[in-house]
Amino acid sequence: MLIRRAGAVVRCGLLAVLVSTCFAPAQDPTPVITVPNPPNTVAQQAKHYVVLISLDGFRYDYPRRYGSPHLLGLGFKGASAPEGMLPAYPSLTFPNHISIVTGLYPEHHGIVGNTFWDPAREETYVYTQSKSNSDGSWYSGTPLWVLAEQQGMRSACLFWPGSEAEIQGKRPSYYLHFDDKFDDEKRVDQVVAWLKLPAELRPHFITLYYSNVDHAGHIYGPDSEEVRAAVHHVDAMVGDLQSKVAKLHLPVDIVVVADHGMVTLQGKPVVLSDFADLTDFHTEGSLLYPQEDTDVQETYEEFLIHPDPRFKIYRRAEVPAGLHFDSNPREGDPVIVPAGPFTFRIRQLASETEGENKNRGGHGFNPRTMPEMKAIFFAAGPDVRPGVQLKPFENVNVYPFIAEILGLDAPAVDGTIDVLRPALKKPVPKR
Repeated sequence: MLIRRAGAVVRCGLLAVLVSTCFAPAQDPTPVITVPNPPNTVAQQAKHYVVLISLDGFRYDYPRRYGSPHLLGLGFKGASAPEGMLPAYPSLTFPNHISIVTGLYPEHHGIVGNTFWDPAREETYVYTQSKSNSDGSWYSGTPLWVLAEQQGMRSACLFWPGSEAEIQGKRPSYYLHFDDKFDDEKRVDQVVAWLKLPAELRPHFITLYYSNVDHAGHIYGPDSEEVRAAVHHVDAMVGDLQSKVAKLHLPVDIVVVADHGMVTLQGKPVVLSDFADLTDFHTEGSLLYPQEDTDVQETYEEFLIHPDPRFKIYRRAEVPAGLHFDSNPREGDPVIVPAGPFTFRIRQLASETEGENKNRGGHGFNPRTMPEMKAIFFAAGPDVRPGVQLKPFENVNVYPFIAEILGLDAPAVDGTIDVLRPALKKPVPKR
């Protein structure tokens, strides 16, 4: 037993040296954090690889509208959703990135907005603050990288919401603290470097993230030349990755998604305190959280006195079932659901100019009533059937699809393998 333990220590030491050598060349160190997870098991070394790419804010119709030869080529070689993939409500960045990697709707994985209040914790989750976004206790569900590590398969995350947190006692074997200024070309090179690692160290599930299209859409609007340029740029990054991965001669499936689309915002922000007295509510954005003695029904009825076509209001338990936004206290009560591309705030700001929308584009709306919220889906590789065009589907179904490719035993989630079964070459039993 002592000899085996000593051998394991030496073995881990050698692996650490290999990792540090790969990730820290003297002339160009990369800020990769290496977690001392066990190496890939022998069984997992034989499995295929998945690189999951998120192009934040990449609307479903951008590839044809602006021209994305590499993404459209992926769809020709594999599977695509020409009419889009449906984000979960609300169609925001953090809720949907977590839905994609857990297969759960936001009210089930707990990240119901980019920023929200938890009445039980009496704390606010803020997506830009490491205090909350890297605290695993905020997250429910089992992200794909956690699922892989639990089953003896290494993973790596080059940016993905939640990937900096320890969840269920696990982190990806390799990850980076989010830095939106990290060079786009070097992101591709880092993924390739991971795939060049020795088989025992090589991650089989890898995430890659780009925010260029989302930023351009917010600032300039989805109809702008700036969005066109951003679309061409990230499409080129996907092409560069395809080319470099092909030279490795590994069985790699590439899956490209977006968290949501983008729409041109209309009018001035809707001021919710114009409709009801909200002084007894804790608020985060348009989310309303009653304090202990608040008469929620009375406030709800105040809103009903002067209905507005720009939004609908519901008691939380009565939110339409299709939104999957009716049971988590983090969602607030009552719940405001926008009826159009409008922004919302609680109170009027001091100056008239402050009341104007600073962004031309926005998202967060119901994708079933606003098609501009729909996102892209492309997948190609040794496990994906070529030329498959899928009808619009919910993004929670990506999770069992990737788990099936990786040969991982997945927990029960809101998504199902049945939805994306037609895109898989290997027959999958109905479940």
